[in-house]
Amino acid sequence: MDYVHKYRLFPDEVQREQLDWVRDTVRQLYNHSLHRFNRIPESAGTVKQRVTQVRDEIPDLKDWWTDLTNIYSTVLQQAVEQIATNIENLGKLKQKGFNVGSLNWKAPEEYRSFTYRQRGFELDKKSGPNGRGTLTLKKVNGGNIAVPIRLHRPLPDDTDVKHVTVKKDRTGAWYACLNVEQDAPEKPEPSEVDTEDTVGLDLGILNFIHDSDGRQIGRPDLSADRERLEREHRSLSRKEHGSNNWDAQRRRVAEVHKRMRNKKLDFKHNVAAFYTREYDAVFVENLSVKPMLEGNRNGRNTHEVGWRDFITILKHHGRKRGCHVVEVSPADTTKACNKCGVNTKKPLWVREHSCPACGFETDRDYNAALNVWERGLDKLGVVHSEATLVETGTPVEQTHRESVSASSVVETGSPCLKKRTAIAVSE
Repeated sequence: MDYVHKYRLFPDEVQREQLDWVRDTVRQLYNHSLHRFNRIPESAGTVKQRVTQVRDEIPDLKDWWTDLTNIYSTVLQQAVEQIATNIENLGKLKQKGFNVGSLNWKAPEEYRSFTYRQRGFELDKKSGPNGRGTLTLKKVNGGNIAVPIRLHRPLPDDTDVKHVTVKKDRTGAWYACLNVEQDAPEKPEPSEVDTEDTVGLDLGILNFIHDSDGRQIGRPDLSADRERLEREHRSLSRKEHGSNNWDAQRRRVAEVHKRMRNKKLDFKHNVAAFYTREYDAVFVENLSVKPMLEGNRNGRNTHEVGWRDFITILKHHGRKRGCHVVEVSPADTTKACNKCGVNTKKPLWVREHSCPACGFETDRDYNAALNVWERGLDKLGVVHSEATLVETGTPVEQTHRESVSASSVVETGSPCLKKRTAIAVSE
């Protein structure tokens, strides 16, 4: 399994100019290769075959484009082959229903990285003070450069670095993304998973997570960062676009965005690491966020909370620690009573679940987490028994919130309890 470790680079002024020169030259090669790729008819082969044909033209390009001779060969090859990867990613989005177009040329501010594959770099972990090292990159504008790197977390001793991606973010800072390969731990068989080692997660806005064990995790407080972001944006709007003052203010805005993003990512990684470390299986709703953002309710908070990002991070930590991460259908997890299965519509501001059929009362999100947990157990195939209480069958009338009269009582543990009760109520 491949893992990517991201570290901060600290190039000096000369090295920054050299790295920027390589980045821009690779960008121009990408644009040229995309132009050549579009001129090759589709009948000439598959996307990869046509991209390979363009890649094989690099040696001839060096005869008249002499700048390419000052860049490592695998960096040039990777830039051309990125076209095939980008087209493949567009195809995946199209299969999911997104309206995608075609690849466009990259402007200077849009192309921010280049990649060394297998060779062309050397990492010295012991150079400099504690926690610092040196990353040597070959053929950067004709020569080798040794860039200081901050190793804030150690690399695994039994792994080798496969690829190195050098990236410049919008704040102007440089980073190195080191790709290493490790053996992922095996996940336990579903038949061996104990229900006590499983948990269901209900993702929300007021509380980021409410799990089936009754645990509540709040959202990180970013109100101060959001206020500063608004101030910096107002200041940016008053600058002349493209001026030096505008560019300096744009960097300040980017720094605030970056700080907020880092806080949210750190929070999500910590939460995902906790659940995948403590449990053998974690169940979460397969939320479709796009329709929620298109609605007219609470769009900014829905976007900011980043549910899909968290699910992706949770899956990553699940693979890393040998934990099952299972997505279940989110349909009616909030409406359905966990005790009897009857659906009860509740407006968003109602935070308590009170079932009119069986009288079960609990927190709204906790009820949803229990439903997610049960659906996850069924989907994963974990053997479990429903230890339900004695519940009412067909409700006749609701006298008050604490009790419901019924025409029958279904015995404890009946496998058809929830289905029968739901059908009776619908009738």
